[in-house]
Order: sequence, then C-alpha cells, then structure tokens
Amino acid sequence: MTPTNTTQTGKKPRDSSVLRPKALIGMVHVGALPGTPHASEPVADIVRRAVQEAQLLERSGFDAIIIENMHDRPYVHGRQQPQIVAAMTRVAVEVISAIDIPLGIQVLSGGEHEAIAIAHTVGAAFIRCENFVYAHVADEGLLAEAVAGPLLRYRRAIGATGVRVMCDIRKKHASHAVAGDLTIEDCAHTAEFCGADGVIVTGNFTGDPTDPSDVERVGRAVGVPVWVGSGVEPSQLGTLFASADALIVGSWIKHGGVWSNAPDAERCAEIVAEAERVRG
Repeated sequence: MTPTNTTQTGKKPRDSSVLRPKALIGMVHVGALPGTPHASEPVADIVRRAVQEAQLLERSGFDAIIIENMHDRPYVHGRQQPQIVAAMTRVAVEVISAIDIPLGIQVLSGGEHEAIAIAHTVGAAFIRCENFVYAHVADEGLLAEAVAGPLLRYRRAIGATGVRVMCDIRKKHASHAVAGDLTIEDCAHTAEFCGADGVIVTGNFTGDPTDPSDVERVGRAVGVPVWVGSGVEPSQLGTLFASADALIVGSWIKHGGVWSNAPDAERCAEIVAEAERVRG
C-alpha cells in the first residue's frame, strides 16, 4: 500500500487509487455454500454462476466486483468453517481470472481474517469488514469484539498490507444502541484512527437506501475514501456521488430489484449509463 502524506489538519488526503474516482462496484452474491441451510448445488455450479455474473457486471461497465456469501443466511459469526473458506477461495480464484477489474472479498459473518487470507492469496484488492470498531448487536447476536487490532496485526503478519480494509460504519441488520451516544462521524473517525483504509455507509438493511446526509457527514469527518453500501439506484447517483468515492450496488441490479435474484443485464446497463452521465 502506498503511504500518503497527512494534511495540516492531521487527516490523510482522500486516496481512492484502488478504484477510479466515483466508481461503481457490483456485488456478486455467491450461492449458498456447503453446510449452510440453503445449500442445494455443487460448488462447481456455484463457481460457474459467480464467474458469469462477474463477467456480466464487467461487460456492463462496473469498475470493480465484490463477492459475498450472503446466501449462507442465517449466519454464524466468527471463525468460518473450512468448507466455506475453501469454496470462497475457489470462487475468488475463478472470478479474478475471468475479469480485468479489481476484486473485493467479504466472508460472512465476521470472516475478516479469512477474507484477508483469500484476498492475499488470489490478488484481490480489498475486503469488506463489518465490525472493525465498536460492539453492536446484529441478527447473529452480540458482536462484542471490535476486530481492528487483531485484523491489522494479522494482515501485517502474513504480508498482506496491499489488501485494503474497507469498514462498515453502523453495519446493516444491527442495533447500535450499545454505542448510541456516538455520532456516525464519531464512529467513522474512530475507524480511520484505528487504520481503516476506507469507510462504508449503509442503510438499515440490505437494499435500504443510504441517507445522503449520513454520507455527507462522514465525508466531512474523515480523510479516507467513503463508500456507500446499500440501496443504491440510478436516481440517487448524483446526490450520493457528491460525497462518496464509490457506490456498491447489489440489489437494484437484480431482476425485480431483489438481491437474491440473478442480475438483470438491462438494469446493469442502465445504472452504469447514469453513472457515466453523472461523472461526465
């Protein structure tokens, strides 16, 4: 990772060099993996579909891809079982070999160490981490331990410092009453202080719109890249890109706008065209 200078205010200047400015990141929701409640198909079929979806997103004009095992719901938080890590690694190897744009990894739930290891092994650019700083209560239960300290030490230990750690602020599907006396700016500032390479602002649930005022407030509070992580649709791009460095799109580009459906090529093309218009 290239070091950056600090400004006179003590903040790092924005560095989004892992992606183009104002990037669109397409989400590939990997099929339910072996041993999870909805698993029903061979790993080879899961991999083939993930590759096809990633190639569709790249052809449509997305700037990066992130793979995530969201179909493994309900999630078990913490250390992930060997077959999950093995399958996600296989998906990552095949996807990164099939595309020419950056790849990100998320392993649910709480699989940040596994994601770092996978990303380092296959040459992915970044991971997504949901519990980098502060405790909170999620649908998996109490996420009592922030992972910033152990995760960044692990990244250093395995020589993976080139893999960027993009961190959710007030993760989706969770209550944040435990840290309710902290503003979203406070949480973002702490993530930056603890070494996050960027922060992700979301709505309350998958597909829920992200409040543009939250994005603006976080953008003023930190010097690292700010991404939007849920509910992105074409009509919002101008407003969101005013404060965000990148937008992750996972639900709107699916048939009917439902995250669990297959990608819709027409919707993919529509949102990329709108992004080009806004950027232009």
